[in-house]
This record gives sequence, structure tokens and C-alpha cells, in this order.
Amino acid sequence: MNSNKRLVAILVAAVGLLVLPLLLQPFGNAWVRIADMALLYVLLSLGLNIVVGYAGLLDLGYVAFFAIGAYMFGLLASPHLTETFPLFAAMFPNGLHTPLWIVIPAAAGIAGLFGVLLGAPTLRLRGDYLAIVTLGFGEIIRVFLNNLDHPVNITNGPKGINQVDAIKFFGFDLGKTHNFFGVELKSVSMYYYLFLALVVVSVVICHRLEVSRVGRAWMAIREDEIAAKAMGINTRNLKLLAFGMGATFGGVSGAMFAAFQGFISPESFSLMESVMIVAMVVLGGIGHLPGVILGAVLLSALPEVLRYVAGPLQAMTDGRLDAAILRQFLIAVAMISVMLLRPRGLWPSPDHGKSMQQNSKEKA
Repeated sequence: MNSNKRLVAILVAAVGLLVLPLLLQPFGNAWVRIADMALLYVLLSLGLNIVVGYAGLLDLGYVAFFAIGAYMFGLLASPHLTETFPLFAAMFPNGLHTPLWIVIPAAAGIAGLFGVLLGAPTLRLRGDYLAIVTLGFGEIIRVFLNNLDHPVNITNGPKGINQVDAIKFFGFDLGKTHNFFGVELKSVSMYYYLFLALVVVSVVICHRLEVSRVGRAWMAIREDEIAAKAMGINTRNLKLLAFGMGATFGGVSGAMFAAFQGFISPESFSLMESVMIVAMVVLGGIGHLPGVILGAVLLSALPEVLRYVAGPLQAMTDGRLDAAILRQFLIAVAMISVMLLRPRGLWPSPDHGKSMQQNSKEKA
């Protein structure tokens, strides 16, 4: 019976997700863009959940992998390299236009490599010390992106990279409007379905990792690393694998972000982005896939929805309160309220391994 209810719930959720952009389109592209960005943040949160939720490694520099994926796609799908380097102009006279089936593996591979490079020197660190090192790594990447415009212009510095190509595959240009069986799908809706497909694949991968031997080993390391090592678990390799696997999700999400926005700059990859992604994982329910998805959707959509609340509140005070500051205040109040009322997250993972005393009380 439970399995039937679960199947019905999955089918209803699937239908709802498929028709969501069609319902939002009449209200304007802005609402569909909010849904698109929510899916990108879900992808980022799923990747960070591997590192923080499964392996218990606090990573405050996760936005660095997001930036690496975005700049990788920005360089491979914009006129920047051909305009800056004559060699690239000679090799690619029509410009660099990288297809989707090259973009996703390349973004995942490059970000995963950087994830392993970050994990290697931090193997002996835990807790606050690990958080500080990863935070520094994220800031180093942002500073590099901001300053690699001289003596050789690689990232175009603070001006960023523009004219980034839209995603193209199987003859479809996601930057244009398409008609399917009389239904008009705008560019933002086309991206929505691409991001939704990536999220579904990512959820399946994360679930299979969670129930695999690797996932159980990660959780053993999270609970007690010394005990896990005593049981014969290779903690060094598994930590590196966690950093690398988590980073791949960030790289793919970054590449999709660059294609969706058409422009990237270092300002998009600040420390606050990393903090927000960590908050999504923690507020949703650390280590629990449905909770992580819920936290990412709520925290990514909440700032945009609160624009419609902060504006009237500002008008009520005759403009004495700034709408942007008021919006941040409301977000902070919401986060504090959730942590006070639901300290384990909005949708925490179910309890495992209850003590004998608790079991006997339940039976009684």
C-alpha cells in the first residue's frame, strides 16, 4: 500500500514539474527564470550534500567549482579566446561553439579535478580548520578570475565574459522560442526542461551513491573517522572521492549557468553564494535528498518572492526602509525561525538505530 502511495506521489510530482513552466509563462518570463535558478541551486545543493551530508566534510568554498564550470563554458563558447589569441582564431575561424555533449563531461571533469586538488592538502583537517581552508580556496579562485586579464587576458578580469552561446543540441537552440504541437515554449522554459533533466539524473546518482558501499563508507567517516579507519576503510581515497564527486555537480551547474545567463563575471561567485548553498543543505535536512531539494528550492525562490512583500512594506513606511535591506532581514528571520523550530532541518532524514530504551518505551 505504501509503495502505491509513493508511486502516485511521484507521478503527481512529475506531472506538476512538467507543466510548471507552462503555468508560469503567462505571468512573464521572470517567474520561469526563478524556477530555472531554483533548479540550478538544487543541482549545486545535491553536489555539496555529497561532501557535507554524506562524508561530513564542511566545505565553504564550493562556489569555486561553480565558477570553474561557468568560466570553462564561457571560454569555450564565446568569442573571447578567438579575439584575444590569434592561434585560436586561426584554428577556429568560425569561432568556438562547444556542443552540449562536450560541455557537460568537460565541466564535470575539470571541476572534479579541482575538487581532488582541493581535497589532497586537507585530508588531515577537520571541522573549523577544514572550513577555513576551503573558504580560502573559494576566495583564491574568485581573486584569480578577477585578475587574470593581464599580462595575458584569459578571464577578462572584472569586466567578465559576454556573448556566451546558448546551449544547442539536436538542432534545437535553447536561446530561441520553439513550438511543440501548438504549444509555444520560450527560451527560459526550454532551459527549465534541460535543468530538470539534469536534476533528475543527479538525484538518481546521489541516491545510488547513498545506498552503495561507498555511501555507507562516507557515512561511517562522517560519524567517526577513527572508527572507520580501524574498520579498514580507506579514508584518504574516500575523502578525495567525495570532494571530486561533489565538485562535478558544481562544474556542470556552472556551465549551465553561463549558457543561461549569456554573461559571467567574478561577482557572481562571491563568498555569500557558498554560504547560501551550505544554508540550503543545512536548512533542508543535511544528508537527506528530499530535504536538500526542498531547502534549495525555498532558499533560492524566497528572495525573489519577498520582492513583492518588501515593496509594499517600504511604501507603508513612506520609503524610510530600503526594500533590499528589508528583504534580507525577512530572509534572515525566516532562516532563524526554521533553525529554532526545526533544528534538524525542514525535512530531516528519518532516525536510524534507536536505542533499546527508546524501542522499549515505544512498545509499551
